[in-house]
Amino acid sequence: MKKSLFLAVAMLVSSNVFAVTDHYVLRDTDHNHVQHLKITSLNGEIIVSEDVDFEPTISEAGRPACSADVSGEAKKVAENELVLRKHLSGEKAVCELKIHLTPTGARVDQSDGCQNYAAGICHFTSDGKELVKIQ
Repeated sequence: MKKSLFLAVAMLVSSNVFAVTDHYVLRDTDHNHVQHLKITSLNGEIIVSEDVDFEPTISEAGRPACSADVSGEAKKVAENELVLRKHLSGEKAVCELKIHLTPTGARVDQSDGCQNYAAGICHFTSDGKELVKIQ
């Protein structure tokens, strides 16, 4: 009985040992835009979530502030590239985020279908800027 209990506890503990989470942040002070990217690797699965909070700038005056998020399982398509594909039920378009990882951060590109998740001034793309990896 003691052996089975020990094995059950050991299996529970060992499954959580392989979880690794990296956080990336871009705070664009010129545009009052904040982007947060979280990548979690757990037992061979890669879970990506990105959330954005945008306040309108002078050039975006009259447009409302917005927040948006998208998350799901991503696929590793190259050594330093992940792709998250998200499909809203009832919609034809697919939101695809291409995440290019570097040793110090990440860049994100989005497909046109992501407008269903992030409308108005919000967007998931980093516009060529790097989200900085939080140590």
